[in-house]
Amino acid sequence: MTQTAPPASAAPSAFTGPRRRVGIVSFENKSAYGQSRIGGAAADILLTELAKTGKFIIVEREKLDKVFAEQRLGQTGAVDEQTAAQTGKLLGLNAVVIGSISNFGMSAKGTDYIVGQRKSQTATAAVDVRVVDAESAKVLYAESGQGESSLTAADFLGMGTKAGYDERLEGDALRAAIGKVASNVASKIDEGEWTCRVALVQQSGIYLDAGKDSGLKIGQRLKVYRLGEVVKSPQTGLPIGRAQEYLGDVTIIDYFGDNGSIAKPASSGPAPATGDLAKLAE
Repeated sequence: MTQTAPPASAAPSAFTGPRRRVGIVSFENKSAYGQSRIGGAAADILLTELAKTGKFIIVEREKLDKVFAEQRLGQTGAVDEQTAAQTGKLLGLNAVVIGSISNFGMSAKGTDYIVGQRKSQTATAAVDVRVVDAESAKVLYAESGQGESSLTAADFLGMGTKAGYDERLEGDALRAAIGKVASNVASKIDEGEWTCRVALVQQSGIYLDAGKDSGLKIGQRLKVYRLGEVVKSPQTGLPIGRAQEYLGDVTIIDYFGDNGSIAKPASSGPAPATGDLAKLAE
């Protein structure tokens, strides 16, 4: 089997900070081939590629699908930026990757010789991928990729392998297409702003929903903000973000539970509350 896609042209950026939390939604299959099967396969391939970088905490696709079902989001099978961001917030994600398979096809051809036959099958795939910021629903990056995979078998005088349908062609064509965009997707997510949330405030400390697994260090300083009303563009009326009130800095003093951390105030200001946003301090 020959996979004809070239490697991605852009290398992932160097890991420079805490790991972003990312979710990948099953791709919408706009082709007439494979129904929902190849949409889930495409998402799993991209998940594997992002996991290889070591930069991200990736939420399982099944957990995303469950939230969509519970919240009745994406009922048409298509997920837009707003529904992706809404789900991302519910799961505490920094970014959500959505995509579609815009084209998928299989072709076969054969040649008859005096002493045998040669049969070839080719699968081609085209994917569109978007990276959505879970806080603002802004599209951070969009790209398309195309890939191809081929299989040739020969039968000479009744000896050899006949070219029956091989399902590996599907995965290899998708892998080739996604391989063209995966590195750039990883880089763009890594360039996005890292945030976490205040989960609980007690006298013992300020509990954050990110910790050791996210790459936070003891002694690390974060800035805490209270989110206000949605700010919309006066020209388009579309939301562009939310007003933010700076509350002060906090310092990580300990870890707790499943990837959580405990912080203490590092500057004077209003006390943080559950749901406030924490960002990396410069």
